[in-house]
Amino acid sequence: MGKITGLVITLNEEKQICECIASLQQICDEVVVVDSCSQDRTVELAAAMGAKTLVQPYLGDGPQKNVGIALASNTWVFSLDADERVTPELAAAINELDLENTPFEAYAVRRRNFIGSRWIRCCHWYPNYLIRLYRTDRTRYTNSKQHASVPSSNSCRLKADILHHAYRNIGEMFTKQAKSFSSRSAKIIYQSGRRVNAFSPFFHAFAAFFQNYFLRGGILGGIDGLSISFAMSMNAYLKYARVLEYKRDPQVLENENFDEVW
Repeated sequence: MGKITGLVITLNEEKQICECIASLQQICDEVVVVDSCSQDRTVELAAAMGAKTLVQPYLGDGPQKNVGIALASNTWVFSLDADERVTPELAAAINELDLENTPFEAYAVRRRNFIGSRWIRCCHWYPNYLIRLYRTDRTRYTNSKQHASVPSSNSCRLKADILHHAYRNIGEMFTKQAKSFSSRSAKIIYQSGRRVNAFSPFFHAFAAFFQNYFLRGGILGGIDGLSISFAMSMNAYLKYARVLEYKRDPQVLENENFDEVW
């Protein structure tokens, strides 16, 4: 095993940050927390757990995560979100790696997603392989402001999981899609200059539902599969409807702050 730096970005995560850092300390000799100007005790609690902390106004998912690399003492970094946990099985698998001599520049792990206490396996929610352990001198997160990933042509998959407590309940899933996720996506689409027309909200909403419910097996997931498919459809509808609103209503556009925490 080589030395690894754990990296977490946060915003008002005082209820989760201690457990998140403790899970990282199974595999990491240091932890870096990049905080997006939290209004709670996130930074204080992270520092008390021994983490290096930095307050950085939110730059978007990929850029924010890459900020923390400058504070890392190690070449290898393991990125984890505050609502995720390293399982003992994954810790054992990583601790057995010879990172000093490995031919790989990155390792992907499976993410086990939960709604409440329910492990969701439909809609491609499992196995959901994501690169989380990587050499920062060879790769790092893309500059995407939402759902950034670590690109690599020389990676290895570990057959072990991180736990992702995605939503406390179905209601929270719909609330986050409506309030946060679709708003972020709408801003990104608008700033990119992508062409959007009156049919875009309906077309993308239908495509999202069809893909998740039929192509990704939501139909086999009972009420959870149906709910996820509807939530993804609502997200798609709202983000394109919001882009059209920015284009059609100068007052809405003027009142929108594109620089605030999204």
